[in-house]
Amino acid sequence: MKRSILAVFVVFLWSTAGAAQTLDAGWSSSDIATLKRWTEAAPLDALPLVSIQSLDQAVANGNPEEIDHEANTLALRLGRMHLLGNASQSERAGWRIVDTDEAMALEPMLAKAVENDALDTFFALLRPAHIEYSALKTAYAKETDEDRRGVIARNMERWRWMPRSLGDDYVLVNAAAFEAHLWREGSKAGTWRVIVGKTRTPTPVFSTTIEGVILNPWWEIPTSIVRESVGSLVRRNPARARARGYVWDNGRYRQRPGPNNALGQMKLVMPNGFSVYMHDTPSKQLFEEEVRTFSHGCIRTGDAIDYATTLLEGVKTREEVDAIVASVKTTRVSLAKPIPIYITYFTAVSDGAGGVSVLPDVYNRDRRIKVAAAAIESECSASA
Repeated sequence: MKRSILAVFVVFLWSTAGAAQTLDAGWSSSDIATLKRWTEAAPLDALPLVSIQSLDQAVANGNPEEIDHEANTLALRLGRMHLLGNASQSERAGWRIVDTDEAMALEPMLAKAVENDALDTFFALLRPAHIEYSALKTAYAKETDEDRRGVIARNMERWRWMPRSLGDDYVLVNAAAFEAHLWREGSKAGTWRVIVGKTRTPTPVFSTTIEGVILNPWWEIPTSIVRESVGSLVRRNPARARARGYVWDNGRYRQRPGPNNALGQMKLVMPNGFSVYMHDTPSKQLFEEEVRTFSHGCIRTGDAIDYATTLLEGVKTREEVDAIVASVKTTRVSLAKPIPIYITYFTAVSDGAGGVSVLPDVYNRDRRIKVAAAAIESECSASA
């Protein structure tokens, strides 16, 4: 099982030996040099340069308390930038994935790092740990096209808004790539095409937990869709509405289970405040389109029964799932263990061959995020 940053850091400190030449306030001259090196190298992570003028002045003054204060202030600011990002609230608008790293107590971690001459480890452990971030960082260092560098930088920033640990197993949906990935123990266990919301009804960015799968689901038709199409069809042509499975039941419009149901033959149980779910669809031909923005916000999933069976590994076999589907009986099956799901939006992703693919910004969200003004200097480096 993956350990938290603090747990990894504590294990490292237990194995750290030796004491550095220290200033009176606890910061050694080598620690000051390390802090400056990481500050100067921030543009390598598409972060802005932070002024070290106050720290330099404190060192020049030779006041131990002033040095301690300025060094800690700078180190914590830089650490939070690596861990949580540098964007304003307006730049993060619409990003509703809870970043559990915000609760991390960096002050005691920093104090231990200074005490044990472990600042390199402190900063390295605050960077996003996902291999996607590593791919973006490598590509950013090599990229010469200004526009592509800007897109990569924005997506490096988005990774800082994600929890550093996503879980042992999890699903990551990238609406910009029209794909869903199941990750198990740090490796991709499967990839499925998805259809996401139209530009006027975009799929939101959020996180929740997958608890189970509903096979042969009823469709509880949202009021907006009733107004848009279903309500008028029921009024104008009730026979056709019945043929399509639409019924009026206890003051609401619903659609019966079956292969023509708008949810198809599968829907995930993933509670959220947006009424957005991953589900099957009868419109299989749309998965052949390159740009798949056709839904009202939900995530239609290609090869949905395969996806459901993969999630239900250890609970139901494919044969058992197929039998339930064939029965057309609505059946809820719980996962062996609930897993997190992250509905994201990344417009730069690893291409799987050592490079990065830049994707169309279908929801026009990239422009919200400012790019750090400082350019990468080739001579900057960080030993991590």
